Amino acid sequence: VQLVESGGGLVQPGSSLRLSCTRSSFAINPMGWYRQPPGGQRELVATFTATGGTTYADSVKGRFTISRDNAMTMHLQMNSLKPEDTAVYYCNGHQWQDSYSYVEVWGQGTLVTVSP
Repeated sequence: VQLVESGGGLVQPGSSLRLSCTRSSFAINPMGWYRQPPGGQRELVATFTATGGTTYADSVKGRFTISRDNAMTMHLQMNSLKPEDTAVYYCNGHQWQDSYSYVEVWGQGTLVTVSP
């Protein structure tokens, strides 16, 4: 397993959760978070850009914050959670093969359920 997510759980609307993504190799750069709601397609939540900026889905702007620490553990701080945020959240990363190419890698996912 190359990326491992943690921090999911069952919370009430309006609550907060912090997801973490830990890499198993220094060759992997954690890059973003995606989610797949029940019966739905996997969708972008938040990512880092190639220049170090961040991009967010419109549905989470102002509520979610993506970050990375010095150990390259990636986090997703989720505030003001809504029932429609219920999904399996996946960590995405780039595993560098050499100085010029990488492959996409994924974690196994962590379930976030927002329900009264």
